[in-house]
Amino acid sequence: MTRSNGSGNPEALRAEIRQTRAELSETVQALAAKADVKARLKGSAAQTRDRMRQRAGQTTANVRNSLHDAGAVALRHPIPWAAAAAGALALVALLVVARARRR
Repeated sequence: MTRSNGSGNPEALRAEIRQTRAELSETVQALAAKADVKARLKGSAAQTRDRMRQRAGQTTANVRNSLHDAGAVALRHPIPWAAAAAGALALVALLVVARARRR
């Protein structure tokens, strides 16, 4: 804010008042925006939601790529994968039988 030099020019004084009012209005608007906690929380929530959606998309893409790569490896080397699958199936069968005997 500038100070009048005491010249008594009414038009210069009016211009200074208009400038001061404009600056004050901007300051009040900035303070009102900071005080609006509900709007700030909504904005923050929207940003967080967008970040989580982006991360979920990246994770989905990574899982798809990993599954695709694993499938390609299984096609190139089917015997070890078949043996692992058979072992897992045998383990599940043993657990089912053991549980059935306990009853």
